[in-house]
Amino acid sequence: MSVVTSRDGTRIGYQRDGVGPALILIDAAGHFRANSPLGELADLLTPRFTVYRYDRRGRGDSDDTPPYAPEREVEDLAALIAEAGEPAALYGYSSGCLLALHAAAADLDVRRLVLLEPPLNSDGDEAGQQAFTAQLGRLTGAEAVTFFLTEIGVPAHMISGMRDTPHWNAMVSVAHTLAYDSLLSAATGPAVLARVRAPTLVLHSDGSSDDLTGMAATTAGLLPAAERRGLPGEWHGVPAATLAPVLTEFLLRDTAPH
Repeated sequence: MSVVTSRDGTRIGYQRDGVGPALILIDAAGHFRANSPLGELADLLTPRFTVYRYDRRGRGDSDDTPPYAPEREVEDLAALIAEAGEPAALYGYSSGCLLALHAAAADLDVRRLVLLEPPLNSDGDEAGQQAFTAQLGRLTGAEAVTFFLTEIGVPAHMISGMRDTPHWNAMVSVAHTLAYDSLLSAATGPAVLARVRAPTLVLHSDGSSDDLTGMAATTAGLLPAAERRGLPGEWHGVPAATLAPVLTEFLLRDTAPH
C-alpha cells in the first residue's frame, strides 16, 4: 500500500498496478479496497492501464478529517492525479460516479469518465435528502447500513442475503461514511454536470430497475459530451469481464497504442 496526503492533511491509502495511461477506480458507498467488486475489474484492466485503487476517506487504510465536504473528496482525487503525474481517466461505480463528476467539474486533470449507474437525485427534494442525511447521522452500525440500503432501493432479499457476511460486516465498519455519500448526492445536480467537459460514457445494467436506468439516462442527457450504453448484468451491477473491454475501448479511443 502507498499513501498520498490530501490538501487538508488526510492520508489516503492507495495501490497502483499495471502499465499504460492512468485510470483511477472510485468505489461506491460503503465500499473500500478490502470490500469491493472493483478488484476483479482492476486485474482485467492492468495490462492496458496503470490502475489506481484507493480507499475513500474514512474507509479502509485512509484517514478521516471532519467535517466532511464533497470538496475534500475532490482534493483526495487531486492528490492521486498529481501522484500519477499525468491526466487520469476516472471510473466510478454508483456514488463513486458522483465523486468522479465533481472532480471533472472542478477542472482536475481528468481525461475521460466512465460511470456505472450514477445515483443522480434530480427530483429537487432537498428537504427529503436532508432528512435522509440527518437520519443516517443518528444511526450507527448495522442500523445505519440497513436504513441506507432500504431507502436507496436495494431489494429486501438482497439485504437479507448480505447479513452476517464479510461484505456486510465491512459495510458496518464504515457505516458513518454513508452520510458522506448522502451529502455528496445532495451536492450533485445539473449545475455540476454542466461543467463537465471530459468525454463520458454512462453505463447501466440491463438487469437493473427502472429508477437506476432512468438516472443513468438523465445523467447522460445533462452532460455536454456523453454517450450511454446498456450492458448485460444483474441489479445494479455488471460483471467485470463484461465491463473491462467496454472501458478499454472507450478510454483508449483518443490515445496512441501502449
